Amino acid sequence: MAQEIKLKAEFVTLGQLLKEAGVIETGGQAKWFLKETTVLVNGEPDDRRGRKLYPEDVVEVSDNGQFVIKQQERL
Repeated sequence: MAQEIKLKAEFVTLGQLLKEAGVIETGGQAKWFLKETTVLVNGEPDDRRGRKLYPEDVVEVSDNGQFVIKQQERL
């Protein structure tokens, strides 16, 4: 089952998502993590930490699971 990541802004970058999901500890680790690990964004390999992710994008990280981007509900 995919874990949902709630957006507070219009988008989140791939590096920010990895940190928010607890896959990496710091944003600086994203560059090296993406070089060494297969990450699929909507089924396509992607290693750009600045890749913008929007609601309904699906990110699969080897050995870490699947994440679905959702828009946080506004009050």
